[in-house]
Amino acid sequence: MRFNPFTDLKFLINYLPKSNQKKGMLCAFTAIFFITPDSLFIRLANLESWNLIFYRGFIPFLVVLIGLLIIYKTKFISQLIENGWHGIAYAGVFTITNILFVISIENTNVANTLIMIALAPMLSAVISFIFLKENTDQKTWVAITVTTLAVIYIFNDSFERGDVLGNFLGLICATGLAVGAVIIRSAKKISLVPSAMMGKLMVTLIALLFADNLVLKGNDSIIIPLMCIMCVAIPFVLITLAPRYISAAEVNLFFLLETILGPLWVWLVIKEQPSIETIIGGTVIIGTIAVHSIMSLKKI
Repeated sequence: MRFNPFTDLKFLINYLPKSNQKKGMLCAFTAIFFITPDSLFIRLANLESWNLIFYRGFIPFLVVLIGLLIIYKTKFISQLIENGWHGIAYAGVFTITNILFVISIENTNVANTLIMIALAPMLSAVISFIFLKENTDQKTWVAITVTTLAVIYIFNDSFERGDVLGNFLGLICATGLAVGAVIIRSAKKISLVPSAMMGKLMVTLIALLFADNLVLKGNDSIIIPLMCIMCVAIPFVLITLAPRYISAAEVNLFFLLETILGPLWVWLVIKEQPSIETIIGGTVIIGTIAVHSIMSLKKI
């Protein structure tokens, strides 16, 4: 029987909810609670892109590695091997999305990046339909059509504003998240947290090739560790776990909060305002996904 740290450790059993539904909701809510200031911290950091990407890979890698070694002990390597091709694929996708997220935010408005990422559930449905031959119902195709038109509307504005690259990278990031969600769903009996950790190691090694002068100075010595632990390490573990316990529709509803709260934090602190096209298109996307998720929940 596979060792499961979230059910086998007595000190965790006493505090975790008993039902899978509550476990999943707790994972998703906690992840969103910690991740919403992430975009703001990226804006406040006074580092070059690759230097920032390095720390966002290295610090979470160390934190999660220590945690997994404490939990799995001598079974850590065997657990990593058990992830198989699912783990290799997830680590690769996780690496790409982590790198592109930072570069996207630094090349467009925070709201634009987060709105593009909000498309992940719709993209996941398309990918599942193509590669897993999963049935996609009519309401999902309607939602995909509406959100696609909203994205085209936002992109049309970005050509005039000169932030096409940031929006495009955000869309690629959303695609990566969608692929990752499909991988997690196809490997429900396997914890892919060790593979996600290896993805962070890959992020670190790639960034190291381009990073320069990694010494943290001034406010960065506080902002960077805080961001990497609170907004990256903790959420990525919980994000990997949540789909194992609750439906995609439920996870999607929680993650819409990041799309709303992320730009709000940035606006409150540094007064970065999205364009009217982003607000309109984003409202259509968020509203469509929210309605779709609620309708899906009624079938569960």
